[in-house]
Amino acid sequence: MTSHSPSAPPTGARTRRLRTSRGEFAVVDVPPAAGVTVRGVALLLPGYTGSKEDFTLVHEPLAARGYRTVAVDGRGQYESDGSEDDESAYAQEELARDVLAQANAVGAPVHLVGHSLGGQIARAAVLLDRSPFRSLTLISSGPARISVSQEQRVKLLRDALAVMSMAECWEAILAMGTPEEVGGPARGLGGQEYLRRRWLGTSPVQLLATGRQLCTEPDRVAELAAVPLPFHVLSGARDDTWPVPDLDEMALRLEAHRTVVDGAEHSPTVDRPAPTARALAGFWDGLTAIP
Repeated sequence: MTSHSPSAPPTGARTRRLRTSRGEFAVVDVPPAAGVTVRGVALLLPGYTGSKEDFTLVHEPLAARGYRTVAVDGRGQYESDGSEDDESAYAQEELARDVLAQANAVGAPVHLVGHSLGGQIARAAVLLDRSPFRSLTLISSGPARISVSQEQRVKLLRDALAVMSMAECWEAILAMGTPEEVGGPARGLGGQEYLRRRWLGTSPVQLLATGRQLCTEPDRVAELAAVPLPFHVLSGARDDTWPVPDLDEMALRLEAHRTVVDGAEHSPTVDRPAPTARALAGFWDGLTAIP
C-alpha cells in the first residue's frame, strides 16, 4: 500500500474544532466539490486506536458525489481533549451523547458512519436518539464483542498500560512486530512518525475504557433492527476482529444493505478507498427519494 501523508488534507478541507453542546472536537470537514449537486452530510467516526485521518482517502470521492463529510476524533482520541484519569468519561453512553451533539453541531440530519469501535458507539447513539440521523453505516463493526484473538490483544494492551507510559507501550508493540488493527496502533495512513504522534496524542484512559467495551459489548442487533432507519453493513472480504460471516448475518438481521469490498480487510477506507467511497455514496444516493 502506498503511504499517504495525512498532513496533506483533501481539497477544500478545513481542519478545525467543532463546537458542540458537549465540548469541542477535532474534525476534518470537507465540502462537496464545486459545481456538483449537494446531496447530504456524513459524520464519520473512527475505530479503536484510530483517528479522523483514517477517512482521508474517501473525502474527495465523496465530495465529487455531492457529499460533505466530517470526520471526527472522539473524546480523548488523538487531537480531541479528554480525561486523563476518569474512565467514566468514556462510558459508551457518554461517547454516544457526544455523537448526538456532533451531529447537531454539523447540521442534522446526517448520514452516520462508524468504523469498528466507532460503529458500536454510532449504534449506541442511534439507540439513544435516531432523530439526528438519515442513515447508519457500520464499517467492519460487528454485532457484539470482538473475536477471541483480538480480545487477547486488547487485554495485553490494557495490562501494558497499567505499568507503562504510552511511549513505552509504543516501543513494546513495535518490538512485537507489525501491529494489527486492535490491540496496538491501528494500521493507517502516513509514516511511522505520524502514527506514533497519533498514538501519543490519545488518552490511555480512553484506550482502557473503550478496550473494555470491545471485550464486553452485548449483541444489540435486535434493538437496532427495531429502529426505523436505513442500515448499511460494509466490510472487507477478510476481517480478524469480527468474522465476515458474523457481519453477513448481522446485515440479514438488520435487513441492511450489504457491501463486501474485495481486497480490503478491517480498514476498507484505508485498504480500498475508491470502491468503499462508491459503496457509501451509492447507498446514500438510493435513499434520497425516501421521505
